[in-house]
Amino acid sequence: MKHSPETTEGLAAFRSLLLRWNARINLISGDTAAEVDQRHIADCAQLQPLLPERGPIADLGSGAGLPGLVLAILRPEREIHLVESDKRKAAFLVEASAQLKLPMVRVHACRAENAKLPPLSAITARALAPMVSLLPYAARFLAPGGVALFPKGKTAEKELTEAAQDWHFTLERFPSATSPEATILRLSNIQRV
Repeated sequence: MKHSPETTEGLAAFRSLLLRWNARINLISGDTAAEVDQRHIADCAQLQPLLPERGPIADLGSGAGLPGLVLAILRPEREIHLVESDKRKAAFLVEASAQLKLPMVRVHACRAENAKLPPLSAITARALAPMVSLLPYAARFLAPGGVALFPKGKTAEKELTEAAQDWHFTLERFPSATSPEATILRLSNIQRV
C-alpha cells in the first residue's frame, strides 16, 4: 500500500515511539518487535479500506495503539477513541497521540464496559478477546449501519461458530494481506438472538 510522505513519516515516528516504549512496558511481544512493520503496522493498515467513510471509530483494548493509532495516522481527520484499561499502556497512547499530532484521538483509560463513547461507525479489536466477548460491545456502541472489524487467526471459525449460538450478524470475510493464516471479519447488523 502506497502512502503519502506525511503518512509514511507518521508511521515511522509511531514505529520509533512504539519500540522505545516497548523496552520499558512491553507493548508488543519481543518475538514480534523485529517484524513490527509487517506484523503490526501493515497488518493494522489493511483495515483502513474496510472502514465506513465517516463517523467515529473505537479501538477496544488498544494496547500499543494497534490498530487505533495506525488508523489515526492514515486518517487524521477521523475521530478515533482508544479504550485501554492498563494505565501504563493508556499513558503510552496519550503520549503517542500528542507526539504524533493526532488531535482527533481520544484515550479512555478504562475497561470497555465503562467507556463513555458516542455512537460509532466502527469498532476494532485486535488480539483482545474471542468474538463472543466482543459482540456485546459492538451491539452496545455501534450506531445503526456500523461495523465491527475483527482481525482473527486460526481460531476464526471456532469463534464464529460459538458467536452464532447467541448472535445474529451479517458477516464478510477478507483475506489478510500480511498472514496466510489470518482473516479479517467485518460484522454488521449485530443483534443478540
